[in-house]
Amino acid sequence: MMKTYDIIVIGGGPAGLAAGVAAHDAGVDNILIVERDDHLGGILNQCIHNGFGLHTFKEELTGPEYAQRFIDQVLEREIPYVLNTMVVDMSEDKVVTLMSRERGIETVQAKAIILAMGCRERPRGALNIPGYRPAGIYSAGTAQRLVNIEGYMPGKKVVILGSGDIGLIMARRMTFEGAKVQCVAEVMPYSGGLKRNIVQCLDDFDIPLLLSHTVVNIHGKDRLTGVTIAEVDERRRPIPGTETYYDCDTLLLSVGLIPENELSHNSGVQISPVTNGPVVDETMATNHEGVFACGNVLHVHDLVDYVSEEAGTAGRHAAEYVQGKVADKGEAVVLKAVDGVRYTVPATIHVNSMDDKVTVRFRVAGVFKNRYIGVYFNDERKVHRRKQVMAPGEMEQVILRKADLEAFDGLHTITIKVED
Repeated sequence: MMKTYDIIVIGGGPAGLAAGVAAHDAGVDNILIVERDDHLGGILNQCIHNGFGLHTFKEELTGPEYAQRFIDQVLEREIPYVLNTMVVDMSEDKVVTLMSRERGIETVQAKAIILAMGCRERPRGALNIPGYRPAGIYSAGTAQRLVNIEGYMPGKKVVILGSGDIGLIMARRMTFEGAKVQCVAEVMPYSGGLKRNIVQCLDDFDIPLLLSHTVVNIHGKDRLTGVTIAEVDERRRPIPGTETYYDCDTLLLSVGLIPENELSHNSGVQISPVTNGPVVDETMATNHEGVFACGNVLHVHDLVDYVSEEAGTAGRHAAEYVQGKVADKGEAVVLKAVDGVRYTVPATIHVNSMDDKVTVRFRVAGVFKNRYIGVYFNDERKVHRRKQVMAPGEMEQVILRKADLEAFDGLHTITIKVED
């Protein structure tokens, strides 16, 4: 007989742990958390810097400390979990195929599934950088694991391409370990990371940030010996005559994160072309009935505290689904992202089933100064909030209240935009 679980959580990182805890606290005991690594905690185990937990626990924690808080909650509730186990398939009727060295291939049945697989780094192959493939080129996350967990230094003279948060943090980390970070090059005219990381990781250590620059050549055949960096125009094409050679033995790539959604694709979950994550409603439910998504598999977050909050919503509503407490949702109100707003999560809201308030998170498409966030119910503006600075590296949010949505007769769209 195939074993049946009320809820299977795919991923034992911060999202999966928080979702499992929330589902348990909502009254569901028969839960299984599946993690492919040999420890719970996910990527936080290698993020040994501080800055986590200010929203969730009202104190500053390192990544492992933050993860341990939720691991302890899982252990206290005796929520079952399996490690070193990959989910290789998820069928339309929620049969999950697992593979592990100890148990081989097995199938389990779920009444509800929570997708919490996190994200992966964009590889060099997606960048079309000319040159050989010498030793010394790493993704920033791989270098972070080598230094913080394995105890290996990738190199001593470092150039970083991309100003995502992991790249910025690794610029500081490599400096702490005695390496010379020559520069951080960013192809966009703005940084992809948090402002605080630019200040704390680059400015405090006099590491140059070269905006509108990219690597145009890689030198060295067996081992990296240097890179050529050039300025780019508004169409991101290298400008002839702006090339500069940097002597280095290590190139770290911090060129974006991609939600890990092969499993979602294969099971028929609708994927947003903007976020590359599932399209969800206010309960974090996907179009695949009984399948919910949260965390970086849904869209890449800047703060793990928001991951935990979102996962709590997914866990709670997955529990309600299993318990048969989901009422008729009624018509969906569509959220439209226009005029400088790239996307919204959630993408739809059902007023009948929403909580008293729903936090809508989004990212903007460029750097905006002294502009306003506008929220429109149909064509009527309801919010006009000034922001001094908005940038793609930092998520924005608006809070929608159920009472306001119920009071608006004939509501069918909510539009969020950047405006004067």
